[in-house]
Amino acid sequence: MRLEFGYGKGIQAVEVPDKNLLAVLRPESMEHERTGESAVQYALEHPIGSERLGRLVRAGQRIAIITSDISRPLPSYEVLPPVLNELYAVGISPGDITVVFALGSHRRHTEEEKRHLAGERCYEEVNCVDSDPEDCIHLGVTKRGTPVDITRVVAEADVRICLGNIEFHYFAGYSGGAKAVMPGVSTPEAIQANHRMMTDRAACAGRVASNPLRMDIEEAGDILGIDFIVNVVLDERKKIVYCAAGDHREAHRNGCDYLDRMYRCPITEQADIVLVSQGGAPKDANLYQTQKALENAKYAVKKGGRIILIGACEEGMGSAVFEQWLVEASSPHDLVDRIGRKFELGGHKAAAVGMVLERADIDLVSELPDSLVKSIFLNPQPSAQDAFDEALRQYGKDAKVIAMPYGGATLPVPAEQTEKNGEE
Repeated sequence: MRLEFGYGKGIQAVEVPDKNLLAVLRPESMEHERTGESAVQYALEHPIGSERLGRLVRAGQRIAIITSDISRPLPSYEVLPPVLNELYAVGISPGDITVVFALGSHRRHTEEEKRHLAGERCYEEVNCVDSDPEDCIHLGVTKRGTPVDITRVVAEADVRICLGNIEFHYFAGYSGGAKAVMPGVSTPEAIQANHRMMTDRAACAGRVASNPLRMDIEEAGDILGIDFIVNVVLDERKKIVYCAAGDHREAHRNGCDYLDRMYRCPITEQADIVLVSQGGAPKDANLYQTQKALENAKYAVKKGGRIILIGACEEGMGSAVFEQWLVEASSPHDLVDRIGRKFELGGHKAAAVGMVLERADIDLVSELPDSLVKSIFLNPQPSAQDAFDEALRQYGKDAKVIAMPYGGATLPVPAEQTEKNGEE
């Protein structure tokens, strides 16, 4: 069978014998009842595990709406108008509402970026600010020792509403929910304490209830107090196709279930060889972004197998810190040890690569210099076909193969893993 994988603005084609091919994993084609702002409005009218937002607030209260920063795909400008309408309808004044962009470990925004994220109407009507890690209030400590230090404007609010999008997250299980708070509006010290748990085997994509890192995030949310969430699921074009609103656990789990229906891909067994790409430009512009496909591919490969990662990476590594961590390490395990000592944005993805390398070899088909690829423990290959041919010689004519043309979106679930969202 001829398989095609997006590679920059072109493709990489691979001929795989039918007898070797276990599966080609693609997002499930689904009809969505509501999309865009109408999906958000419906969710607000039908909250999960909670009363309607309008019944949880009263005039005169200070409202903090926490939403995503510029690095996330959440279309806040579509989600915020229905939320504001609901608040205004019960007498909340625009002057009592603050939209807080959750920076986590990321840089501050320009005013134009804030305007874009919030949308023109929201930006003009209410106060829009970045979270401030240097102006936080200490509210307590979780059972796992994470300080709950929350940016002041959120900590001092009477009502806290968290917006977000739900997608698979490689150590928090899923994005969304209380993640808007931790790490969204927390201090570097709190983020380090929480994210050091990323090396725990249970801290993985698609797992919630038994995931210590996610449980720590939600305990921080409880200590702060999250009154309401509005979380959306996006399709491959980053359009809203579902929304869940209400309690920060129950509504979040509902959204996770919908995401699973779209992107969770059961597999009968793990493969000797996994061919994976991000789907081409712009998702494979650099290795930092292409790593998302690698992270999901690890669930499809046998221990001791090989992942063939296909991504043009025409803009290079994508992060100076990511590159520095990789080239400075003397072994893949050094990266895992280092993240346990100190979380650093960019370094966390290098550690994730190290964790995959402890399971499987990684070939990289890219535009990166071979010398650089070798220095970061990967095997450079001139083409996906060459990489596959070499792997087939290594694992034999009966080698099992899984293909993931949209690796960043599809999560392989081995047959022996019977958990659903981590529920055992």
